[in-house]
Amino acid sequence: MKRLVSFVLLTLFLTACAAPFGNTWEIFPTQTNPIFNSARDLPTVTPQTFDLATPPADATPTLTPFQPLLPTLTLTGTLTPAPVFDPNLILPGESITPSFFVPTYAPHPASILTDGETATFLLLGSDKRPGQTYFRTDTLVIVAVRPTIGQVTLISIPRDLWVYIPTVGMNRINAAYEYGEMYHYPGGGEALVEDTVLYNLGVRIDHFAIIDFDGFRNIVDTLGGLDVPVFCPYTDWRLIDPGYDPSDEDNWELYTVGPGVVYMDGDLALWYVRSRKKSNDFDRGRRSQEVLRALYASALQIDILGKIPQLYEDFSSSIITDLSLTDLLQLAPLAFHLNTTDIRSYYLGRDVVTSWTTPGGASVLIPNEPAIQALLEQALSPHPEERSEYVVEVRNGTDNSGWDSLAAERLTYAGYATRLAPADRQDYADSLLYDLSASPDLDRGTSLLSLLGLPPSAFVTAPAETDIDYALVVGEDYQPCFNPSALTP
Repeated sequence: MKRLVSFVLLTLFLTACAAPFGNTWEIFPTQTNPIFNSARDLPTVTPQTFDLATPPADATPTLTPFQPLLPTLTLTGTLTPAPVFDPNLILPGESITPSFFVPTYAPHPASILTDGETATFLLLGSDKRPGQTYFRTDTLVIVAVRPTIGQVTLISIPRDLWVYIPTVGMNRINAAYEYGEMYHYPGGGEALVEDTVLYNLGVRIDHFAIIDFDGFRNIVDTLGGLDVPVFCPYTDWRLIDPGYDPSDEDNWELYTVGPGVVYMDGDLALWYVRSRKKSNDFDRGRRSQEVLRALYASALQIDILGKIPQLYEDFSSSIITDLSLTDLLQLAPLAFHLNTTDIRSYYLGRDVVTSWTTPGGASVLIPNEPAIQALLEQALSPHPEERSEYVVEVRNGTDNSGWDSLAAERLTYAGYATRLAPADRQDYADSLLYDLSASPDLDRGTSLLSLLGLPPSAFVTAPAETDIDYALVVGEDYQPCFNPSALTP
């Protein structure tokens, strides 16, 4: 397993497609494109072979205990289709009980959704701590790039998704890497994660990268910190100083960020993407994508090309990946031809899963297979480009610092091109959306108002000779917090 460390890897995963060059992958010297791993097939379902009750002698405990396999689970060569789960049987706020739904079966493989035009990368954030041999991957983000048309999709997977792990059985998806390493799955932990994603979600993974806590901090600090658009105010417990003893409760304080553009060093960024004491994994997935997008924006502002070899050497112990330094150097020129409007965000959220408590007492998420397949099908299809043809100029009509950037980024999530400009004053009580085109489009105006959470009264038609299509003046009534999954076309 090759080891690579450079923060550029994270940004290249977001920038590995460059439409202006046509078939951009011709820069690779080999006849078989190394970015695509089309040879991987669905993992073969075989009877359970691991004695999970007796860990290997070199195993070290994790802070998140394993959930034991259910005693009735037996895998055979023939899989029985999963029973249809009716969520209407559950009262609001009630947990699913094993009395009428016990997922002890190995579900059938998902339909394959990835095609030969898409390259996929799996970003994993590990919970590895000093002295640990085995660890889980609590952050899972699929990055799908379509190099021929220059589009990228981010898909966040909750760590508690209850899935079939090949050769192991039903468990949380974040346990796949640990089991693969601990029980020497062919290809190791990363191969078992890739096979698990393929089997349950139908997404082929071509390449992977794993980063631990220290590596993430170092990457952010190497960038000189990040300006992260924090849309929703977030409060959680945080160590007063990263050097303090975390076991002493007096060393913790409630800390709040946002809304606004928040400067984050490595320690604050790590806290922001990991914390969930007063939150949940769905919200953590949203925050992780906010930081990934900020990483990409920050990397574009510095001269990254000449620094790749030194960064590769400096961070050679922070990221594990199967991409070599040569791969990175060949990919690097493509990194500056991707517009942020071409990065779309998707999440396996509450609307495609159902909470369930296992017989062992663990809180997990049962996937709604048809809903997840529909969401992934949309995420992995070419994005409509109509919105990117329109330019929205955003002006901050308040004294709330960074609110113009928050509104612009919100539009970018939805696929619109944006730019910032100063407002004539900072005492606007109400936000206004000006349609500056010669022929106002009421339907598009209504759609933009909906995206921004503004009332119909905010729409103003004002035809003008200009190179922009709309002007948004952010007023005091603007609510920066939004659900990004509702914005993706």
